[in-house]
Amino acid sequence: MKMLIVDDDVSTRQLLKAILMSFGTCDLAADGREAVELVSRAIEKKEIYDIIFLDIMMPELNGHEALLEIRNLEDINNIHIGNGSKIVMQTCLVDKDNILSSFREGCEYYIMKPYNSQKIIELMKKMGYNL
Repeated sequence: MKMLIVDDDVSTRQLLKAILMSFGTCDLAADGREAVELVSRAIEKKEIYDIIFLDIMMPELNGHEALLEIRNLEDINNIHIGNGSKIVMQTCLVDKDNILSSFREGCEYYIMKPYNSQKIIELMKKMGYNL
């Protein structure tokens, strides 16, 4: 399994990578712009990410903007809904607007920070991935 972890906080990226390494390989991005570039390269190589963990509050391109650009890249490349990357929005924002807009923009899952390994493993199981 190929995953992308996108978060501007280095400790959050490292924590999530440590939890997810047993599921597969993890690439890291520090902001939305870098994430979109990595997704674009992966699509070009026909090696799309299985899962993208995408923080909402980031510099350059926030999670909502990155999500829209990623879904647009998939659309342009004829990667149909359900065949692209599963996107997990991750944030400490608990307001309904952020949650609802994330799903409208095309994410499949939403997870609240702070999280621990048990919460991430439960989410992976919910997505159909087991250790």
